[in-house]
Amino acid sequence: MLTFLARAFLGPIARVVWRPTIIGRSNMPAEGPVVVASNHLSFIDSIVISLLARRPVSFLAKEEYFTGKGIRGAISRGFFSGVGAIPVKRGAGQAAQDALDAGLAKLQAGQAFSIYPEGTRSRDGRLYRGKTGVAWLALTAGAPVVPVALTGTQNLQPVGSKRVRLARITIEFGEPMDISAFGPAASGRARRHATDAIMARIQSMSGQEYVDQYNEPPPANVRERVRRFFRTRAEL
Repeated sequence: MLTFLARAFLGPIARVVWRPTIIGRSNMPAEGPVVVASNHLSFIDSIVISLLARRPVSFLAKEEYFTGKGIRGAISRGFFSGVGAIPVKRGAGQAAQDALDAGLAKLQAGQAFSIYPEGTRSRDGRLYRGKTGVAWLALTAGAPVVPVALTGTQNLQPVGSKRVRLARITIEFGEPMDISAFGPAASGRARRHATDAIMARIQSMSGQEYVDQYNEPPPANVRERVRRFFRTRAEL
């Protein structure tokens, strides 16, 4: 009910205030599980997708948005629940798998779930190498992938800003991708190649410069360097 009310009330407001250009909205399947894979330029990207997509789309949000106290906490919980957010703990290791499992549960329930293959926002506007969780989700759930390209949301809410500004934005929904031909979810090679195909489709729509490396800071220590080395080897 909260999601229905949020989309019914906030969706029209977003269209009037932002005056977005929406391309390919009908490419989103009207029903059934679907993975929405998007580039990531701003904190507000998830809200933009949720309000402007053809159907409700769930996404991950840090659990602090759901645990606040008093009236402010209640407003935060109501808003993020209404726009489809799923509370998760942020971090590496088990927390990352828990986040993927939360998305998988939504897909197995026949819903739409959005994910950013880059993992975090691009601070320089370029498109970075995708992490293979997006392919794992789609292959495990047997769901198509709808690639999404966002343009201008970095001006709507710049990195580090808590205020939403007026800016023209474009959201393009690409044709659904069936990535099952790449192989099973258990195959690191299949996940890697499928993810690369998804990122290539996003790049073709967004026009961003592509960087064939992960969007993450340099390894802080030897342990992190080794972890990243074996993660890369597992994808080959």
